[in-house]
Amino acid sequence: MNKKKSLLIVDDHPLFREGLKSLLKHHSEFEVVGEAENGEEGINMAKKLKPDLVIMDLSLPDQSGIDVTRRIRNMLSETRVMILSMHSKIEYITKAFQAGAHGYVVKESAAERLVECLKAISKGEYFLDTSLSHKVVKNLMESDQKEAKITDAGYKTLTPREQQIMRLLAEGLSTKDIADQLFISPKTVENHRSNIMNKLDLHSTMELVRHAAKLGIIDVDLWKG
Repeated sequence: MNKKKSLLIVDDHPLFREGLKSLLKHHSEFEVVGEAENGEEGINMAKKLKPDLVIMDLSLPDQSGIDVTRRIRNMLSETRVMILSMHSKIEYITKAFQAGAHGYVVKESAAERLVECLKAISKGEYFLDTSLSHKVVKNLMESDQKEAKITDAGYKTLTPREQQIMRLLAEGLSTKDIADQLFISPKTVENHRSNIMNKLDLHSTMELVRHAAKLGIIDVDLWKG
């Protein structure tokens, strides 16, 4: 008999958590071992319980579910996280997967979609709600059709440190995370970021992410449903 997958729910609405637990009672392969109502509690419970799976609300009262996902995944590399959100914007989806999430489902989707996602990510697959897939593909197609503002030649004008920081920024790390990882000050990271944006004629983080993807610096395969 297959071992049940342990599951932690992180969501600040008690009734919604109860609804999830009621739904999952009908699927014996999953066992809810804990629930948390905010990000910090979710991180502490994940550390204690080491669940196989986490259902993560994107909008938590104390911090973003994306930041919580990143912290849990850095702490527990084997734990797989599914983002459950009311938001369907490409920016949220992109940041969620870059933070280490394996699945993304909107709350308005049918309950079957949620279970389908849990089954997929528990097998090591990535899952994107099919109601969102066309938006992601459309965004990628439109991005490909636009003339790129940066080229390989432009990228080569960056110093090795700037190239390193560009990759980390494109992966969704915060200024503080990058500073901690590279053992430099947040101010130095901001200076490098400003230089990168100026050299490559970029004006937003999303532009940086898209062009990093075009250059193959980050993997965009996870964006596809």
